[in-house]
Amino acid sequence: MSTMTYMETLLDGVEVEWSTLGNDRYIEIANRGRKPVKASFRQPGEIPYFGANNIQDYVEGYTHDGRFVLIAEDGSASLENYSIQYVTGKFWANNHVHVVRGKSGLNTRFLLHYLCVVNFIPYLSGGGRAKLTKGKMLQIPIPIPCPDNPEKSLEIQSEIVRILDTFTELTTELTTELTARKKQYSYYRDQLLSFEEGEVEWKALGEIAKIYDGTHQTPKYTNTGVPFVSVQNIKDLYATKKYISTEDFEKYKYKPRINDLFMTRIGDIGTCAIVVDNNPLAYYVTLTLIRTNKEIVHPKYLMHIIGSSVGKAELYKRTLIHAVPIKINLGDIGKINIPIPCPDNPERSLAEQARIVLILDKFDTLTHSISEGLPREIELRQKQYEYYRDLLLSFPKPETV
Repeated sequence: MSTMTYMETLLDGVEVEWSTLGNDRYIEIANRGRKPVKASFRQPGEIPYFGANNIQDYVEGYTHDGRFVLIAEDGSASLENYSIQYVTGKFWANNHVHVVRGKSGLNTRFLLHYLCVVNFIPYLSGGGRAKLTKGKMLQIPIPIPCPDNPEKSLEIQSEIVRILDTFTELTTELTTELTARKKQYSYYRDQLLSFEEGEVEWKALGEIAKIYDGTHQTPKYTNTGVPFVSVQNIKDLYATKKYISTEDFEKYKYKPRINDLFMTRIGDIGTCAIVVDNNPLAYYVTLTLIRTNKEIVHPKYLMHIIGSSVGKAELYKRTLIHAVPIKINLGDIGKINIPIPCPDNPERSLAEQARIVLILDKFDTLTHSISEGLPREIELRQKQYEYYRDLLLSFPKPETV
């Protein structure tokens, strides 16, 4: 029997009562124990300290102990996908989350899954930092299947939780695997790019590449034209909704070519992407364009170096950390030192760089690709979870709800 056929049988003829988060028959509001503590006053420990979106710290002591759902009071990273967290055991909650859980008659994980489909926007107030007041939160409707038969109600809730938890557990396993792969990638990258004295010659980036500045002119965006690259879409150069006109792009003195390297240099420093074709791309001052001397350095080798612990250390030496936002000046990028293997034999040097690139690209594909490997699998499983969640939790609502 399929999942949906089974659930249709389970829900056949079942009535649904629409209650609210303010109904203390089903819901416990545990806000009273919340306590914000500034970072400088927190005592380091093993208890997770929760804010609106995630764990912010680990501290001594706790404010709550048990199974709870945390609903962002303010500061949710997304209003459309409102921040909902599930916590078990001892934890510390600050004042940016509402702390709730189900009483007898309401499964707390059922409540968690249902809150993930709620549109919170109508209940929010305020401007840039929208707030969900306690009063508004108490108005949010929640469904109670089979309200006149608590045993049957909890059976239905538990089955819905079991099905949805199967998908979330698989996603969690894949995410854990992805985290391990990223650590493995970083480990092998740093191992491959850590050289003994005498194995390499350190060359300033300005000696082995041309370094170009992005436009300082405020771009005039258009609906179509030349894609505009910024810090936000550097990891997928053409995934942008921003364009400039062909006429404005023609004013660019330095236009990207295939195998050029973009690198962020303001705010998020050192994130790189390779230009994979000769289609035009516009870029802003937040990026620099690096064109390597391909007789000395492989472009992808340079990209891996910049992302390694060696490259990050070199960038940090020249980063203006007190600037707002932090940045690295164009002239200082050329002073970054890059290790070149087998410097006395250019052919052998490039072959060694290509060998390192081949190894690291395999790890990179598995961990970072949006169309292959674990990230793609996680995305598919998340969509599968959302599909079944929406089906299982789409209870009919009365017109007044």
